[in-house]
Amino acid sequence: MRNTGTHAAPLVPGRERGFTLIELLVVIAIIAILVSLLLPAVQQAREAARRSQCKNNLKQMGLALHNYHDTHSKFPAGYYSYGTSTGAGPAWAEIDPDTWDAAPGWGWATMLLPFLEQGALYDALDLNQSSWSAANRVPIQVKLPVFLCPSATGGDDSFLLQDSTGAPLTKGGSTIRVGRSHYVASHGQESCWGECGSEFTTTIFTNIYTSATTTITVSGDVSRVADGPFFRNSRVSFRDVTDGTSNTIFLGEHAPKLSDKTWVGAIPGAFTHPRLSSPVNGPDAAATLVLVHAGPSGGELDITGDPIIHPVNYPAFHVGQMYSQHPGGGHVCLGDGSVRFVSENISQILFAELSSIAEGEVVGEF
Repeated sequence: MRNTGTHAAPLVPGRERGFTLIELLVVIAIIAILVSLLLPAVQQAREAARRSQCKNNLKQMGLALHNYHDTHSKFPAGYYSYGTSTGAGPAWAEIDPDTWDAAPGWGWATMLLPFLEQGALYDALDLNQSSWSAANRVPIQVKLPVFLCPSATGGDDSFLLQDSTGAPLTKGGSTIRVGRSHYVASHGQESCWGECGSEFTTTIFTNIYTSATTTITVSGDVSRVADGPFFRNSRVSFRDVTDGTSNTIFLGEHAPKLSDKTWVGAIPGAFTHPRLSSPVNGPDAAATLVLVHAGPSGGELDITGDPIIHPVNYPAFHVGQMYSQHPGGGHVCLGDGSVRFVSENISQILFAELSSIAEGEVVGEF
């Protein structure tokens, strides 16, 4: 019997279809677009984490300042130096003939070590000797994460101190390496770095509104000039901050992209050298290893003759100013221990008002 049904056509083997070059290029382009869209989000997330860590560092320092004050009834000095009103003193003080900075040189951050869970390091330092003595050469090089902002570039490790020419500074025939800090203390509006080793009169700005000036005789006493919470041999307490601790900047950022800073202190003969250039920028004396100021200050005038005030990231790029690598501004720690992010576009006058402790300014919102 014949089968009259239809037969299925035999399967003919053929090639499997692949991607064409155009399709492959389209897929690559789509992936590239997705990556370009995701990358800024990833970078922003990472910066947010770094910014949070930086803020936490300053919070720890703010709490340490308060604990120090509870223990000693005052805040630590900007740095400690043998006191002289003539530039003379014992040989062990190693007084710098220009700045009158001297031994021991320990700075505000060193004094906070026991309150930052660094008691072992604090005990390893011989505070009865100069900070640069042979006994202290090794511990002063220690890297401390609490003093390092994760957004800052330019170095986290210890660095060699330099003299006024930029050559390595030597003490006792040896160079000196110090641990790095990305944070600095506020000297106030005024600065008194190299010019505070003098019996000569000097002109300083005392009025940020009118630029009125006053001439004084320094004679090594920085308190005659400084109007902030930290300076050479300062002894500021809460009762001295009559402008209000919530209205006064105590600490802030300074990234090594601009200049090197240290937690150790101010070593006589050392100079801070800028890494960024500007027409009014140059090296400055040892105090700027640990301190900055807001301006105005004697000799700092713009082309119109007005005093220069330099808030965070101000493009004058002074080694004695606050400088942050967070987008848009930087963190400051106020006297009440709170941490605020200050815009780099903040009013210059307002930033100067926030930098003094007892000038009587009425501070607005910031």
